[in-house]
Amino acid sequence: MAKRYLRGMMLWPLFALSCLGAGLDLSKAVVAVPKTFTGVEKKAVQVLVEEVEKRSQIRWSFGESGPAVIELRRGSGPAEGYTISMSAGAPARVTISGNDARGVLFGVGHLLRKLEMTRGQVVLPEPLNVTTAPRYRLRGHQLGYRPKTNSYDAWNVAMWDQYIRDLAIFGVNAIELMPPRTDDDADSPHFPLPQMQMMVEMSRIADEYGMDVWIWYPALDKDYSDPATVQAALAEWGEVFRQLPRVDAVFVPGGDPGHTQPKYMMALLEKQTANLRKYHPKAQMWMSPQGFTKEWMDEFFEIMDRRPAWLSGIVHGPQVPIDIYALRDRIPKQYPIRNYPDITHSRQCQFPVPDWDVAHAMTIAREGVNPRPHDMAAIFRYSQPPTIGFITYSEGCNDDVNKALWSGLGWNPDADVVDILRDYARYYINPRFADSYAQGLVALERDWHAPLIDNNGIETTWAQFRAMELAARPQDLLNWRFQQGLYRAYYDAYTHERLLYETGLEREATDRLRGARETGALVALAQAEAALDKGVTKRVAVDLRARVYELAEALYQSIRMQLSVARYKAIDVGRGANLDTVEFPLNNRTWLEARFAEIRARGQEAERLAGINEILNWTDPGPGGFYDDLGKVNAQPHLERGAGFEKDPQFWRSSLLGFAYVPGGRISWMDYAEALHEQPLEMHYRNLDPKAHYKVRVVYAGDMAREVRMEADTIEVHPLIKKPLPMRPLEFDVPVQATADGELTLRWYRRPGLGGNGRGAQVAELWLIKK
Repeated sequence: MAKRYLRGMMLWPLFALSCLGAGLDLSKAVVAVPKTFTGVEKKAVQVLVEEVEKRSQIRWSFGESGPAVIELRRGSGPAEGYTISMSAGAPARVTISGNDARGVLFGVGHLLRKLEMTRGQVVLPEPLNVTTAPRYRLRGHQLGYRPKTNSYDAWNVAMWDQYIRDLAIFGVNAIELMPPRTDDDADSPHFPLPQMQMMVEMSRIADEYGMDVWIWYPALDKDYSDPATVQAALAEWGEVFRQLPRVDAVFVPGGDPGHTQPKYMMALLEKQTANLRKYHPKAQMWMSPQGFTKEWMDEFFEIMDRRPAWLSGIVHGPQVPIDIYALRDRIPKQYPIRNYPDITHSRQCQFPVPDWDVAHAMTIAREGVNPRPHDMAAIFRYSQPPTIGFITYSEGCNDDVNKALWSGLGWNPDADVVDILRDYARYYINPRFADSYAQGLVALERDWHAPLIDNNGIETTWAQFRAMELAARPQDLLNWRFQQGLYRAYYDAYTHERLLYETGLEREATDRLRGARETGALVALAQAEAALDKGVTKRVAVDLRARVYELAEALYQSIRMQLSVARYKAIDVGRGANLDTVEFPLNNRTWLEARFAEIRARGQEAERLAGINEILNWTDPGPGGFYDDLGKVNAQPHLERGAGFEKDPQFWRSSLLGFAYVPGGRISWMDYAEALHEQPLEMHYRNLDPKAHYKVRVVYAGDMAREVRMEADTIEVHPLIKKPLPMRPLEFDVPVQATADGELTLRWYRRPGLGGNGRGAQVAELWLIKK
């Protein structure tokens, strides 16, 4: 570890000696503001002066003349747009001309993102002359103050004000709130205010920044065909609407959560629209067909063809069973589509990390700190064209970088991703790290796109973040966004070191088992178990591990990230509490030790040796056979992968990797290939012996309550069956006619028309065995 720290220190001068450059010195600038400014325009002026002072300790004064002038004024042009211009006279002048009140605020945000602000100095390093307006009219993020989130539930009013301001600086014009009753616990130990009171405060704050306020409002009651239930819902929702100072739209998901047949849901929402407009006359009602079965989708389309006048638009989000282009083609053009992309999750989600390694998936898991700049750009450019814009799905601040990327691309879809990241680092962290932190975020994403065991880029990325850490100012080290990058870099580096170490321990254990005929089975088992136990009794990379724990504490103190259930009262390990999974076994230790116990119990040495032989030859398909570990991208040669993430980021036409914890199971059972909805999972074999008989041995994985069916070419190998619990291999004969031409295509299907999350056709391991 000393070598790693030395490497980081060697890079330190690269950052310590960087300079801001010349540029236009605005340290003594004055701010010129017309007397006609009101409301959001005055808020824009406040934002400019306060955010400069926070970073530079310089408080700009107001006036018409000085060494330099920052002039704010109203202009004309497309909604929310602005022009920023510079003149080099005496005095030098930077003019922000907003086309409307939001345009003034967004112009201020643009200037702030480009300024280099350090203690005692404010510099505009490059000429800034730009005229711009947003490409998409809706650009927002969901901010759910509820227990299920990994940080939001602990934020006080001041923290919400700062975060909403931060979003505005990146061009956001909408936020989405949640009502007090959702599919969640009724209370959180972190709440500084009751949910309804905080919802009122957040609506007020958004209004002060000129943002639209949406509400994500699930319809959770059991039976909306019951008039009494409808009346109770109208009263409950109406009381929420009444208390909020601003509501522009309500979005009701059809599922996830929710379970109401379309004809009853649409009837409810028509009444709720009238209810909403009693308090907010111009507010809109939107809904989504999330989770709908085929039968319900057909009913939904029939209703849409009748063109309900009260409905303002349709939302496409997770678990909508058709892609966004098919939805656009199917519903009447008068209804706009809003995108609701999941930017917060990394697996078991709408846009999972492609080709992720199971070691990452089982440790940092579903809600880790997840900067995915190029993935987000691919998702955005694929899914946005048929929409009016987006409000993203978020469960906390773990996805903060992704919010900035969507915000920037929503303004300009042609923007360079790294330039957005440089703005992020320059403004939020430190101008000295504008490029290095931006490139570090790109590296964190890249490190997730390769098998971990051979990924030497992990250490390089850690060294880059360590160098920034050494060069950081005290205020940088207290900055939660900087801490998040460090946490990911240290966490990934520790996981990589553990994987190398524990893989070596399993190899050592396997070597001991191979000597069982010489040493005796019981001795070999004891030696193998001793080797595996070193993963618990003798830790590796303890310096990296210690820093992960320190950064977790820092993130709780700075931004209330709840990275542990026991330490920080996270609601669940699966809700971002990845400090609790940082020691997850990365080899087959738990499965092997259970097998060792079973083998020891066998009465005869021959039986014990046979059990050991089964372990050693687990992946051996025999002569003329084939084995695929379908959860490993480098061990699935027969898998038909389809279009791939770049062209198909939601995996409608592609296979993808899925993950699920299997207590006491093999690592190979915790990652698997899967296909979604009606798309089959497919494998293809060539150059088989056309005269031979084959059988398949298969391990089904993932959503174990779902049924699965297998075909060989077009011949059914087995009908829909339940996946076995506990997990185990199943064997089936392959029809001889399916291999008569020397090729074989295997396909798996889930039960058709189910809706929901689309999962079910999930295979972890596959042996094709020549009989």
